Amino acid sequence: MDKLVINRRRFLQGAAASLALATKSKSAAGFIVPDKKYRVGLIGTGWYGKSDLFRLIQVAPVEVVALCDVDKNMLTTAATLVSQRQQSRKTPLLYQDYRKMLAENHLDIVLIGTPDHWHALTAIDAIKAGAHVYVQKPISVDVMEGEAMVAAARKYNKVVQVGTQRKSTPHLIDAKKNIVDTGLLGKVSHVEMCCYYHMRNNGNPSVQPVPDFFDYEMWTGPAPLRPYDGLPHVRWWRTFMEYGNGIMGDMCIHMFDTVRWMLQLGWPKRISSTGGIYVQKEGRSNIADTQSALFEYDDLNCVWQHRSWGTPADPDYPWSFKLYGEKGTLEASTMRYDFIPEGKGDKIHRDVIYEKEKYPEDLAEKDIELNAAPATRLHMLNFLDAIERKGRPVADIAEGHISTASCILANISMKVGRPVVYDPVKHIVVGDAEATALLQRPYRQPWQHPHPDNV
Repeated sequence: MDKLVINRRRFLQGAAASLALATKSKSAAGFIVPDKKYRVGLIGTGWYGKSDLFRLIQVAPVEVVALCDVDKNMLTTAATLVSQRQQSRKTPLLYQDYRKMLAENHLDIVLIGTPDHWHALTAIDAIKAGAHVYVQKPISVDVMEGEAMVAAARKYNKVVQVGTQRKSTPHLIDAKKNIVDTGLLGKVSHVEMCCYYHMRNNGNPSVQPVPDFFDYEMWTGPAPLRPYDGLPHVRWWRTFMEYGNGIMGDMCIHMFDTVRWMLQLGWPKRISSTGGIYVQKEGRSNIADTQSALFEYDDLNCVWQHRSWGTPADPDYPWSFKLYGEKGTLEASTMRYDFIPEGKGDKIHRDVIYEKEKYPEDLAEKDIELNAAPATRLHMLNFLDAIERKGRPVADIAEGHISTASCILANISMKVGRPVVYDPVKHIVVGDAEATALLQRPYRQPWQHPHPDNV
C-alpha cells in the first residue's frame, strides 16, 4: 500500500515534537498515515468523545460513518458537528446501542468516549468486530476488565491506543528526552504526584423522571442502577464509585502513567493508600475528597496526593508530578515544566505548545482543552502509525492497564486498610483473599463480566 508521510509543518510545532517523531519513525518527516480513508465509529458522543474524534479528523483522511450514544439530543448534535467537520460533509449513521452499530458497519477504527464503566465491554466488542480501538483513560473500572482488554487486543491482533496523551505532549516529550534521558536528574529515588483541583461534584438533586431522549437503562449498563437524579454527563457520574474510581482513577492515572513512561517503570512492587471523605460530607458523592497513595519500586517511592478542597501545595503545579533526583528536580504538568539543578547549573523552563494559528477551528470548538489539542493530535498520529506499521502505539493497552490497575489497587488498599501486592500473572493479590475478590466488580444482569481467558 502506498503511504503518505504527513508534512512536518502541518502537524508539529517546535523542536521537541520533531525530535519525538524522529524516534518513532524511520522517516525524518514524521508519522505515516494511510492513503485510504479509514471508516470510523464513535461510541459516546459527549465532551471528550467528540474532542478525540475532531482531533482525528484534523490529522487523517478518515470517514466517520457511525455515531452511538444513549442520549438522542447529544447524538444528533454530534452528528451535525461531524458533518460540518469531515471532508465528505456526510452525516454519520446514528445508533443508541453500540452492538447494533458494530454489527451493521465494517469499522476500521472505533473511538470510545463513554463513562469509565462502559470502556471494557465496548472496547472488547469493537476489537472482536475487527476494529482498532482508541479508548479513553482509565481503561477499566476493575482490574480484571483491564486484563481482559489486553487479552482481547493481543488475541485479535488489534492496535489499542489509550487516551493518556501526556506521552504525546510536546513539552513533556522534551522533558523526557532532554532532562530525564540525558541524566540531568541523576538517580531518581522519590516522585511526588498530586491533584488539588476542586473537581468533586457533590450536590443533592432530587429523584426525577427519566427524559424521553435518554436511555438510562442502557447508560447504566453493567453498573449498579442508581435512582435517576438528572443527566449524569460530564461531572456528575464521576462523583460516584459506581461508575469509576474517583479522582484516583481519573487524575492520578495521567500523572502516574507519565512518570512510569519517563522512568521506564513497570508494575509497582507494592501499593498502599489511605483516605476518604474528610471534609465534603454534605452531598451524595461517594468518592474520596482526600487521598494519599504510595507506589513502591526498588529504591524509589512514587507518592500521590489529592484534595478536592483547600489550596494547592504549589500554585504553579496544582495537577502535576515532580521527579526528585540526586542532581536536580523536574517539576512538570500539562502546562509547563521546570528543571532545577542541584548546586550550580542552568535552570530550564518550557511551556505548553498551542496550535491556535494552525488550527483556528479549535477556537470555536465548545469546551475544547486548547492545551491538550496538540497532544491529542500527535497521539492520533501515533495511533494511525502503529496501525500502518502493525506495531504498538506509545500508549499501548498493556501500559494503560498497568497505570489504570495500579490506581484501582490503591483504592482497594484504602478499602481493606492494608498494602497490596498484585501478581499480574496469577491475577491475584498475593496472600489476600479479600483484596483479590475486589479485583472484579459484580455486573448487573444481564451483562457478563469479561475475563482474559474467554474474550
